[in-house]
Amino acid sequence: MFALPEKVDVAVVGAGIVGASCAFHLAERGARVAVLEANEGPAMESTGRSFASIRTQWADATNIQLSWSSIQTYRDFESRYGVDAGYRASGYLLLVPEDAWEAQQEAVALQRSLGAAVDALSPSQAQRYISFDTSGLGGCTWGHADGVVDPHVVTTTYLDLARQRGATVCFQQPVAAIERLGDEWVLSTPKAALRAGYVVNAAGGWAGEVAALANLLVPVEHVRRMIFASAPHALDREVPMTIDVRSGFYLRSEGARLLMGCANPDEEPGYTTRMDWRWLESALELGVERFPWLADVPIDHAASWAGTYEITADHRPFLGAMPDAPAWINACGFSGHGVMQAPMVGQVIAEEIIDGRASTIDIDPLRIDRLAEASLAETSLVF
Repeated sequence: MFALPEKVDVAVVGAGIVGASCAFHLAERGARVAVLEANEGPAMESTGRSFASIRTQWADATNIQLSWSSIQTYRDFESRYGVDAGYRASGYLLLVPEDAWEAQQEAVALQRSLGAAVDALSPSQAQRYISFDTSGLGGCTWGHADGVVDPHVVTTTYLDLARQRGATVCFQQPVAAIERLGDEWVLSTPKAALRAGYVVNAAGGWAGEVAALANLLVPVEHVRRMIFASAPHALDREVPMTIDVRSGFYLRSEGARLLMGCANPDEEPGYTTRMDWRWLESALELGVERFPWLADVPIDHAASWAGTYEITADHRPFLGAMPDAPAWINACGFSGHGVMQAPMVGQVIAEEIIDGRASTIDIDPLRIDRLAEASLAETSLVF
């Protein structure tokens, strides 16, 4: 437990993987940083309960660049920071329906043009990675650098690196009030008050509530996601991250287990990490349609878990300054993609504050003022 300083350049709200990356990159650029986290430790919410899968397969340049640059950081994490991030290029396979195949091929061309190694495969070619029913598929895409990472290790490493550069990281410090006084924000917790020139809102599913304390509208909601785990030793081969785009069912192996899930379209927004076992039968029905062999895979209730996504209306994050409050910086609403983009998000947020605007990647399509548009375009086949 560290005592809060009276004043810093930047207050980062949230010690998940995104907040940790922002704190590190800001501290590395010389900013005085304090991280405020409501929980007793880091990565205890969406980060720690994530599926930990990362991919370059997006349909827009901004998300491709955020993800691909972050994957390269994970790949080189040990040489950069002396810690293995747990990155493993186990691949990522998308099973794409016929009516979406043309658009997906265009996305692959864009991904390749930006340096990502992605293959377009026929359903029969993709059988080398996993056995599945090919009905209704137009094709498949395979990301060579896509895979998994260890979110806990990455988060704690970024926080340690931030501390080494002078940042203060405080746990059990929920923000209870935020006030704008002159050119400073005053953030109050039950234990102390902190003055800051900038606030980075990296509060995950609570980002909307944190923003509301400052009378700002940042529409982010918690939505539960459940992961069902098989009994150990249920498979005789490794299964890469695979998504049936039509149904949204996804699965991959983790050690000796198979992990799987599928979003419930009737899930009501709200924070809960309780399992709803009523959804298991419906999810498995969708899975077995594409992967018939799943019918013989036993589920281990004790090894399964639930977490939450921090959802926005178009499943894209809010990045950068608020239009009417430029000292308020959003880094939230990742809708399940925060782990895969956290390293680069930290860099562009540091640029936004230190340099006045993000420059390495054009984050304009992800700024919150897009909400004023008549329609919000989705940028991925899968969420």
